[in-house]
Amino acid sequence: MDQPSPQAHEHDVIVIGAGGAGLRAAIEASAGGCTVGLICKSLLGKAHTVMAEGGVAAAMANVDERDSWRVHFADTMRGGQYLNNWRMAELHAKEAPARVRELEAWGAVFDRTKDGRILQRNFGGHRYPRLAHVGDRTGLEMIRTLQDHGIHRGIEVFMEMTVVALLKDGERVVGALGYDRERGRFRVWRAKAVVMATGGIGKAFKITSNSWEYTGDGHTLAYNAGADLLDMEFVQFHPTGMVWPPSVRGILVTEGVRGEGGVLRNREGRRFMFDDIPENYRNQTAKDEEEGWRYVTGDKSANRPPELLTRDHVARCINREVKAGRGSPHGGVFLDIAWIKARLPNSEEHIKKKLPSMYHQFMTLAGIDITKVPMEVGPTTHYIMGGVRVDGDTQMSTVPGLFAAGEVAAGLHGANRLGGNSLSDLIVFGQRAGEHAARFAKTNGAGAVNSAQVEGEMQRALAPFDRGEATVGGDNAFRVQQDLQNVMQELVGIVRLEDEMLRAVEEIAKLKARAAVVGVTGHREYNPGWHTAIDLGNLLTVSEAITRAAIERKESRGAQFREDYPEKSAEYGKFNIVLRRGGDGEMRVIREPVRPLPAELKQVVEENA
Repeated sequence: MDQPSPQAHEHDVIVIGAGGAGLRAAIEASAGGCTVGLICKSLLGKAHTVMAEGGVAAAMANVDERDSWRVHFADTMRGGQYLNNWRMAELHAKEAPARVRELEAWGAVFDRTKDGRILQRNFGGHRYPRLAHVGDRTGLEMIRTLQDHGIHRGIEVFMEMTVVALLKDGERVVGALGYDRERGRFRVWRAKAVVMATGGIGKAFKITSNSWEYTGDGHTLAYNAGADLLDMEFVQFHPTGMVWPPSVRGILVTEGVRGEGGVLRNREGRRFMFDDIPENYRNQTAKDEEEGWRYVTGDKSANRPPELLTRDHVARCINREVKAGRGSPHGGVFLDIAWIKARLPNSEEHIKKKLPSMYHQFMTLAGIDITKVPMEVGPTTHYIMGGVRVDGDTQMSTVPGLFAAGEVAAGLHGANRLGGNSLSDLIVFGQRAGEHAARFAKTNGAGAVNSAQVEGEMQRALAPFDRGEATVGGDNAFRVQQDLQNVMQELVGIVRLEDEMLRAVEEIAKLKARAAVVGVTGHREYNPGWHTAIDLGNLLTVSEAITRAAIERKESRGAQFREDYPEKSAEYGKFNIVLRRGGDGEMRVIREPVRPLPAELKQVVEENA
């Protein structure tokens, strides 16, 4: 297919992804005196960050004066099973309050305490009320605030663009090649530094809370450019996604529902979360709603409800109830916030005020009034802790000039992320990535873009058109993607077994072969078949990385539960798993020793055990 020369753009820094991390990085790089290009796959404002509902975790101690960065750090390390990059966890805990106050100064309208401070709510895995929130629309308010602030900085925005390759000069990244999704015309962005902020990989699974953009683009772009991937086995299945009707299966039901007093029940009406409480968990006696309600309303002597255990634990408990035949009619369990009407006379207005999005979501999509009846919920693929391996201070990857922040970057969350830490991750490390990308750009001249690489990558992207109609049994890109999602959901899901995952590796290899011969028809304008064919390569890469890392980790830890290895192993707690592209194109699996905690941080953990 004949291809005219791609349109060229030049900036000091380009940021790929316009969610919370990408916007914050672009703002910071611009503030550092750099020209910035911001590339997003969808429309500006459509970032998946807007789906983050519960709040942003920051130890501001506005509701409970006992909170501090030290407690937040210890909670994060404990939730991550001590596989975290401790430097990132330290910086995150220390800097999150300042980043939240910065959002407030830029116009974010948070819920307030009676004396006018930013209100904070309880969330799973956090010892004290720590999540600053705007009802259950916190992510939306964050994006609104960052966009309103960013438009004054002269950032050039490129909407509805798909990046297909990072461009290199020797070992260094010097730009990106992509195309506009509307017309299919190629573009080259030259840059002295690149920030990757593309989010996650949820569309590799059948049931997910993630939107269509989450196809592992950033993970794969960085991996193909030579960057290490880290902790890819740790995929978080949020315990509560909608299960009915089928058209909305997987859509997130915020943890804020449980933070505001929601309880989980099986079809028998029993609060099954009391059946499996870890020995070190604070709540071992609060087996009724009264105790839980005392906690929700701020009684510091009350025990935390078991519904606020970490997400991996709650998800497995729900999975157990469903498999045992004690689930709800449509294959989930019941999440009940309506019970508080027995404790609160104006409960309906209270729920609508605290959880407005959830109220409207269930009324509109399922015809259910959550102020009166329980919701049906079940686990949904939500977040990946794994991603591009970065330096804790600068967020630069193992490839010079390539930075990463947000969900696409690994390290902060270790084996499992605490709810609310994702939004503070975006603004803390988005700021750091933007700052250090700007510094890199100022100290390094523009590299050379290799025209042969550009031409080769364009031909690779256009290859499906050259193949025309699918040639393998009527295959098409959509069918291959669907088959991949089924493989990952069934064989590399919440509960994992070695023989099933080895079968998944074989199936992924077959799917790669099918994807290599899939063809698309028509032209490049408005062609979703072509877009899906491009996405397939990314989905297959991240699926293989997740599966190979999960096979290598022969233990259950954090978000990974191995039924054949149900216990944590002291040996496997000593290393992270790294995936690296070999010279032959094969994926290498490497064990990297965990950096030990320095003495002062080890003491912080011990003091807050």
